[in-house]
Amino acid sequence: MTSLDKPTQDAGQSPPDGGREDGGQVHDSRAVTEAALFEAFGGVRGMVETVLPGLIFVTIFTINKDLHVSAIAALAVSVVMLVVRLLRKDTVKHAFSGVFGVAFGVVFAMFTGNAKDFYLPGMLYTLGLALAYIITTLAGVPLIGLMLGPVFKENLSWRTRNPGRKKAYTKASWAWGLILLAKCAILFPLYWWADTTQLGWILVILKIPPFLLAVWLTWVFLAKAPPPIDVFAEMEAAEKAEEAEKAARAGNVAEADEPAAGRRRRG
Repeated sequence: MTSLDKPTQDAGQSPPDGGREDGGQVHDSRAVTEAALFEAFGGVRGMVETVLPGLIFVTIFTINKDLHVSAIAALAVSVVMLVVRLLRKDTVKHAFSGVFGVAFGVVFAMFTGNAKDFYLPGMLYTLGLALAYIITTLAGVPLIGLMLGPVFKENLSWRTRNPGRKKAYTKASWAWGLILLAKCAILFPLYWWADTTQLGWILVILKIPPFLLAVWLTWVFLAKAPPPIDVFAEMEAAEKAEEAEKAARAGNVAEADEPAAGRRRRG
């Protein structure tokens, strides 16, 4: 059978695998998004490291009402989790932030003598983070994009070159900001009206669900967005092209300098 006899595929016809190639690309894009979010927000282990110190504090304080024992136990757990990460050579940014957060809470509570103040630095941080999400979004540089851009190897290319991703980052930042503000709207009145154990247990309960909701919404927005522009790959390609151009110019110069007689003999 000649090439003229072979059946051809119409331009509008589906690919041989029934479109599975595009589906595979979509699946790969979503898998990359999931992996990037998992890395950026610490995954299951990061959530455990976030919840456990507060859980230890409120559990011990509920039993014996001893601020010093509860605070020291919470801080010790944070330090142990950090040491474990260091020994395993894992990423330590989440563990470090946990240690610093617990340490601030311990110092503040012991300074004031009020056990509820163990939670106050974390609550203020949550409020500040909510405002940061909202303010940066209003300014046109949504915080979630600044955080995830390097993870996706796109840096800030989404701001000017990928409007679909900027829109997704804007939606995700609004989601984070509003969810965290809603959390603060629950916690700050309880700081004034509830006792330490009530505030502590509600804080523990509210650690994970709002976080998971915000991460899930971020995944939904980004999964529907255009793929990121890999600026690192672009820079590498530009460097290789520049090197090839230099090599070509050097070859042309060498050929031009070669004696005409030598060129004739070679010819």
